[in-house]
Amino acid sequence: MSYYTSIIVLSWLALGVLSVLIRENGRLSKSDKRLLYLTYALIAISALAEWCGVQLDGRMDLPGWFLVVVKTTDYILTPMAGGALVVQMRLKNRWQNAIMGILAFNALLQVICLFTGWMVVVDETHHYFHGPLYGLYLGLCLTIIVLIIIEFILYGRSFRKQNHRSLYAIMMLVVAGIVIQEALPGDNRTSYIALTLGAALMFIHYSEFSQLAMDDTVIEQQMKIDTDVLTGLLSRNAYSRALKELDEAGTLPEDLAAFTIDINGLKQVNDRLGHEAGDELIRGAATCITRAIRASGRCYRTGGDEFVILMPMSREEAEDVLSSMVEEAKRWRGEKAKSLSLSAGYALAEDYESLSAEGLIRESDKAMYKAKDAYYRNTDRDRRNRHRS
Repeated sequence: MSYYTSIIVLSWLALGVLSVLIRENGRLSKSDKRLLYLTYALIAISALAEWCGVQLDGRMDLPGWFLVVVKTTDYILTPMAGGALVVQMRLKNRWQNAIMGILAFNALLQVICLFTGWMVVVDETHHYFHGPLYGLYLGLCLTIIVLIIIEFILYGRSFRKQNHRSLYAIMMLVVAGIVIQEALPGDNRTSYIALTLGAALMFIHYSEFSQLAMDDTVIEQQMKIDTDVLTGLLSRNAYSRALKELDEAGTLPEDLAAFTIDINGLKQVNDRLGHEAGDELIRGAATCITRAIRASGRCYRTGGDEFVILMPMSREEAEDVLSSMVEEAKRWRGEKAKSLSLSAGYALAEDYESLSAEGLIRESDKAMYKAKDAYYRNTDRDRRNRHRS
């Protein structure tokens, strides 16, 4: 077995392994798999055509026209094999249309040249030589290479920035293999080993990209779950997870402060002005709380008009946040609801060494209800109708 034959055989085996990997890949759709199978089959058949051309060169026991047919097949399929790597990107743009047009033109040209001898000439010793239009074929191949480079660059934009270099390195490997064979002197048969390596690396790159895309989707979904739609604060789900993480840590951080906040009179606003005004009030409360903690803590909307803050701070800082929150509420004005009042209380972990996170929240709850009772005493409102609002 010659060295070139062994390289072609290894390329076929590699393409076979890739096909098995594709079959076992559960993330790929059936259409994606079919396209990849077609790409690898085209590369394998093109490599076979080139190998046959090399093996049949100078064979006197076969008719000369047979060698012409084999080389014509090679010249048709070789550019298609490179174009197949672009097709599997599924970009569907004008550059891909241009590649498809050039490939179709080249196929038609090769068929015509099959009968005219313009592309392949076979002498009396059954050795083949390039015909007068072979330069046109090289020009078409060069144009396809340029278009492939453009497509790779456009395709790279769909990846994260850190994935661009690896994609462009794959592109340069494929281009280098084709250029070495077609442009440099000598019998350098490097196109198909480069295409096979490029196909394998593209599959690896695509698999990594698919995993990154799945990770991004999971993160995005988690952010949606953890974000309260109305206020943009952290949600009840994120709050439950935060308490669980604190409890799993064993002991609470000594500087942890827990705030519980409630809107005063929300039910009356809903009954008198409608739920749009009530929603405006809830969004206003979220704004005031965020300003008071200056985005340095984690604020959760745990119920309709109930909020919880968990953040490290001293007693003096907690008092400052409490007073700042009340002042922000006093300054707030809405379009439907003209005023906002908050009742808030806090508890410090340093005062309750044996409590869990939920226990600390219950203590801050007690402080909040004291503030709420004081609010209703001072305003002489009917507490029976407020339903914790």
